[in-house]
Amino acid sequence: MTGWRTHDDNRHRRAAASQYPAPRQFVAAATANEPRSIILAGVTDSRRPLLVDLTIVLVLAAIAVVGYRLSPLLLPKADLTVTPAPDCDLHRQTCRVDVPGEGTIELTITPHPIPVVRPLVVEAALSGVPADQVQIDFAGATMDMGYNRITLAPAQPGRYTGRATLPVCVTGRMAWLATLMIESRGRHIAVPFHFEAPLT
Repeated sequence: MTGWRTHDDNRHRRAAASQYPAPRQFVAAATANEPRSIILAGVTDSRRPLLVDLTIVLVLAAIAVVGYRLSPLLLPKADLTVTPAPDCDLHRQTCRVDVPGEGTIELTITPHPIPVVRPLVVEAALSGVPADQVQIDFAGATMDMGYNRITLAPAQPGRYTGRATLPVCVTGRMAWLATLMIESRGRHIAVPFHFEAPLT
């Protein structure tokens, strides 16, 4: 009877061993797989900055394409461009231009000198030039300063006013282009004025 029990006990031990492998086998397997997981994690981390840079480049390219396609809407092509006298200084006085065959256009921006990050009063006086809409667009001559355009409201016949604010440039003094845009009987008249701000 003792021999039978010994044989049965050995058979049960082998069955249990086959169902429950030794703990050291699991440790060995985990140790063998650990370097591989570390390598994969390293590859993923090394590619992440490249993917971020690529995404930024694609977004900027998409913005450039959209801006190029919408540029005619943001700044309509002028049917007539009238250039003011180069010695006219908006920091000190009202600037006047003659529209061939029609009349005159005057632009005044106060206070003097023209500041940045402070409210500005813009006044346009039109004589002999009918206007359906009058706008002024402020743009950086050498740097993109964003969208800065206002529509001037009619104050009295031939006079239009509005308020604007120039953003500050991180480089300090900035060359600005103030374009007075007049929609007159289906035509677009543009008058570009150049100035720098702030002066100090």
